[in-house]
Amino acid sequence: MAGSILPQQTREFTREVRDIGDVKLWTFGKSHLTVGGVVSGVLIIVLFWLASRMLQRLLRRARESRPMAAPPIYIVEKVATYGLTAVGVFMGFSAFGLDLSSLSLFAGALGVGLGFGMQGVVKEFISGLVLIFDRLIRIGDYLELQTGERGVVAEIGARATRLRNNDDMDVLVPNSRLIEAPITNWTHQNSARRMHVPFRVAYGTSKEAVRDAVLKAAHEVPFTLEDTARRKTQVWLVGFGDVGLMFELVVWPTLEAVKRPNAAHAAYTWAIEDALRKGGFEIPLPQQEVRVRGLFGQEGDAARDALRLKPPSRKAAKAEEDAGGATHNDAAEDLVRGAEEDALNPVPGSDPAAPTKAT
Repeated sequence: MAGSILPQQTREFTREVRDIGDVKLWTFGKSHLTVGGVVSGVLIIVLFWLASRMLQRLLRRARESRPMAAPPIYIVEKVATYGLTAVGVFMGFSAFGLDLSSLSLFAGALGVGLGFGMQGVVKEFISGLVLIFDRLIRIGDYLELQTGERGVVAEIGARATRLRNNDDMDVLVPNSRLIEAPITNWTHQNSARRMHVPFRVAYGTSKEAVRDAVLKAAHEVPFTLEDTARRKTQVWLVGFGDVGLMFELVVWPTLEAVKRPNAAHAAYTWAIEDALRKGGFEIPLPQQEVRVRGLFGQEGDAARDALRLKPPSRKAAKAEEDAGGATHNDAAEDLVRGAEEDALNPVPGSDPAAPTKAT
């Protein structure tokens, strides 16, 4: 008896659920929006969205475990996730009970409105698709923009591309900017680039000795590539500076070092300084010469008279030159001694506030 009652209750419950599902919420032409259709459509959209997220996570792990195959895996990841999401939305709308053919006119008008209002978003989305399928910019490339931003391409999204700089900070760049503006791809086709490290030594230093010492130091840096016929570490003499000879170390670092240019440049500069110091080469420092044209508002002989100094005669100058000349310290002591005597024994009439004595 109890067994017959339970199936009957189940059938009644099923009938009630079906009746609730058939309740119409909205009618538009041939389309009828019911409770059951809404629930089914939402479930379909959620399931497809979860499937796309799981697939994206699996492909991302595969991309991180295989760096060399990262670009094609990233393309498959984006196409699959976008495709599953679009299919899920389409099937969900169909499950709602909407007649998409009857909504074509409304959808067209809505699309025109959204096109004008969201043309920037659509532009960035299309630009992102171009970047994904284009081979000029790939995941893992090191880019430099005209405005100075630099970093490794970590992700090409629907609106912006995420660059990861050497300070572990994310730089978001609109996708259209990477298409319309010139950029520098330092690691295009996984190839290294040449780096220039300037330095200078004093005049009179042996150029050959400097070259040998710096080349040895550069090859001892662990991320320096071996010399080949096309890529060779060199030391160039590039100019004559104000205080010394201007050199440049031209070196080819590894691909990973290229992605950290500041750190690589600092490492080579450190090695060059050690090599020059150990080799006894002089690193010239900037010098500046200062000439005083006036003193106490006076110039020339008037300034000397203010300190009670007289220019030496030709005979005295000749004798001083024969004797080796006075040192700069002697001249400085004369200036200080003269200034002290003027302070202790002012010249009569030099102070306007001092009273004058009539004769």
